[in-house]
Amino acid sequence: MTLAGSSGAGAKARVNAGVNGGGNACAACAGAITLIRAAQLVASPWKNGGGVTREVAAHPADAGLDTFVWRVSVADVAQAGPFSRFAGIDRTLVLLAGAGMLLDEVQSDNAVTTHALTQPLDIVRFAGEARIDARLVEGATRDFNLMVRRGFAEGELEVWHGAQQQGQQKTRHEAQQQAQQPGRTLSADVALLYCASGAPTVALGDAAAHAEACHEAHVEACHEAHAQAPAASPAPADTQVHALQAGDTLRIDAPNALSCTIEGAGTLLAISIRYTQR
Repeated sequence: MTLAGSSGAGAKARVNAGVNGGGNACAACAGAITLIRAAQLVASPWKNGGGVTREVAAHPADAGLDTFVWRVSVADVAQAGPFSRFAGIDRTLVLLAGAGMLLDEVQSDNAVTTHALTQPLDIVRFAGEARIDARLVEGATRDFNLMVRRGFAEGELEVWHGAQQQGQQKTRHEAQQQAQQPGRTLSADVALLYCASGAPTVALGDAAAHAEACHEAHVEACHEAHAQAPAASPAPADTQVHALQAGDTLRIDAPNALSCTIEGAGTLLAISIRYTQR
């Protein structure tokens, strides 16, 4: 089986892929940036009738379940039953809503290991070829699903929390401190930021400049003497700001040390994908 890599036509396909069919470029630090709204996702019922899945993004964009390099989706699980098996795929599940699931993994010696997804944002990782039987804790549940083809790519998933800013006025120093928090730099072949909850704002680019600009915009708005003056922009030219709602995804192709600042109340699932076969 031949799968597209990240050079030549494969790279062009990645840049042009996405639900919106394209995106904007962030100066010198990323390729295409595509906002995928939750309302754009198309629901597809499972063959066994046990649930519904919505594909968020995949590579190649038109790949089937036996040819994708990576795939990200959201699933609504309505009833207990066996998981489909995907040989050669590394899987990561995150609980988004509902009371959760207990995943019984049957080993070759018939011993059973149970993976618990019972609290929001619980994470479980397992091999796609594993024999998994799912038990619902109490009613239907929703999960986020990352699948990566072993030997062709590697995927990492982290949970990022936004700052609780509502009703709080921050000083310039506090804003700059938040912008300098560690772990908010993206470097990968593809990065995806999935909004698991809340309505955070994501600024991509010069985080320190964005924080200072936001502060100065707030100060200017407080002075009526400047009411007739042009409003200060909260985003410098080298910063892109995206307002997300629950279920939205921001896809960034080829981010290179791209600064990422999260403001407002909300939680993101940050996925970084690196190709191992070119």
